[in-house]
Amino acid sequence: MAGAKNYQKADVIARLFGKTVRRIQQLTQDGILPTEQTPDGRRYDLLPTITRYIKYLEARAEKQQPQSMTQKLEAKLDAEIKYKKAKADKAKLELDELKGKMHRASDIEKLTNELVFSVRSMLLALPGRVAIDLAAINSPTEVSQYMARHVEALLDELAQHEYDPDVYRQLAREREGWQTDDDDADEDDEEET
Repeated sequence: MAGAKNYQKADVIARLFGKTVRRIQQLTQDGILPTEQTPDGRRYDLLPTITRYIKYLEARAEKQQPQSMTQKLEAKLDAEIKYKKAKADKAKLELDELKGKMHRASDIEKLTNELVFSVRSMLLALPGRVAIDLAAINSPTEVSQYMARHVEALLDELAQHEYDPDVYRQLAREREGWQTDDDDADEDDEEET
């Protein structure tokens, strides 16, 4: 029995392996499955065919698995690095904002709007401030000089406006819901009384 061969056609091998006859033929052409010439034509010797197919699958699994595991590990590490870098970048931006080195557009818009409304109020108040005095002046030159002095005074007042990083820091702290130094001082005062 040891030397007995069990020759089978491609369709039997295909059913045994759960493949199509075309796939078995392709594996044969690729040199994976051996055939032998028999009086009935080329056939597969069952035991060596099964053994070769198992070795083929094992080799393919060994070749693919380490690569795919390595690739998965590399992809995971890359994702972790990107996540940690993004988290660090975000933390740096938040710290810069709290230090007053960087400002959100919404904070700048808010403070700019406040400045614009302040200028608007000053301009709207100007006629009321100068009306009585202007009524007493008869010369256009004197009216012009009087108005110029008041406009210059208004511009000087606006020129006093300066960038205050503490205002931006305060806005950032309020937005984050953090207590400010002023809030801490108020609480200390309340505890003492």
